[in-house]
Amino acid sequence: MARPALLGELLVLLLWTATVGQVAAATEVQPPVTNLSVSVENLCTIIWTWSPPEGASPNCTLRYFSHFDDQQDKKIAPETHRKEELPLDEKICLQVGSQCSANESEKPSPLVKKCISPPEGDPESAVTELKCIWHNLSYMKCSWLPGRNTSPDTHYTLYYWYSSLEKSRQCENIYREGQHIACSFKLTKVEPSFEHQNVQIMVKDNAGKIRPSCKIVSLTSYVKPDPPHIKHLLLKNGALLVQWKNSQNFRSRCLTYEVEVNNTQTDRHNILEVEEDKCQNSESDRNMEGTSCFQLPGVLADAVYTVRVRVKTNKLCFDDNKLWSDWSEAQNIGKEQNSTFYTTMLLTIPVFVAVAVIILLFYLKRLKIIIFPPIPDPGKIFKEMFGDLNDDTLQLEEV
Repeated sequence: MARPALLGELLVLLLWTATVGQVAAATEVQPPVTNLSVSVENLCTIIWTWSPPEGASPNCTLRYFSHFDDQQDKKIAPETHRKEELPLDEKICLQVGSQCSANESEKPSPLVKKCISPPEGDPESAVTELKCIWHNLSYMKCSWLPGRNTSPDTHYTLYYWYSSLEKSRQCENIYREGQHIACSFKLTKVEPSFEHQNVQIMVKDNAGKIRPSCKIVSLTSYVKPDPPHIKHLLLKNGALLVQWKNSQNFRSRCLTYEVEVNNTQTDRHNILEVEEDKCQNSESDRNMEGTSCFQLPGVLADAVYTVRVRVKTNKLCFDDNKLWSDWSEAQNIGKEQNSTFYTTMLLTIPVFVAVAVIILLFYLKRLKIIIFPPIPDPGKIFKEMFGDLNDDTLQLEEV
């Protein structure tokens, strides 16, 4: 009877010993990683690699703890490398340590640090205001201003890379837009996950006299659709129906629209956001495929309406950066006022009134003479009479 009890105690002792060993291995501080190095691939991909620590406990399942100097982007993973897409504008340092599990509260080994320096060259020579916009998911346009310490005859070169390319490519179409320099290259959506990738951009000069500038462009940001095309305007039952064609490069749910409706009766600019597609509820017999609609009730029957539409991406598919497209070409609907008739009337009425006033004054003067004839002046009559008598007297005296 004592033998089963002895076996049970022995089993408990073994389990306790294993648990203590695991706890000791977990609480034991691991040695630091070895052979930490850093390199750059593509244009702005920085890769840190390292080897496992020497003398690590055999009972330890190693995990590697890494973060940058600012304690941002902490990661715990079993891989012995870390890859990041980062702009090379300043010094970047990564610290790496090891530990026995993925528990963040566990104390890691002493950290090993490795830095990468920015490109050589005068920082004031690097281009400024480097920005890139993905137009209608068709092409990307990047623009920048020359650096302060650069020659006016500097010839710039732009390189770009993304994961679908085997190596970086040079942008050939460089041109000036006022003070800015720009370059455009074809960039189309080729796979469903393409918008979740990044494009690496680097701008430098041919002679190597300026410091290269690197930029990471997320394909979910800075997307600018083309302006919509208004297909149809309809006034019916006191409502205005606006129908426009969507860009084929976007799904309708990924876009948000604004409609500007102005009329000749008011001076206000009414800009309304389209929250719900009204195409399904409209009575228009036009082809609704690939279009969106908006209805504005309470329109005036005797007004001319001018309509424009613009669009931007929304948070369902992209980052909402409020980068609106240009306005569509304006279209009008309603009763057109005869501007020639009104202009003629405005010019004719004053002339007509002036002539009428002159005629009226002339007529009133004639009417006054008829109603109130002039009264003869008695003094003038007597003067004429006595004047004749004096003339006769003088003639008699002379005789």
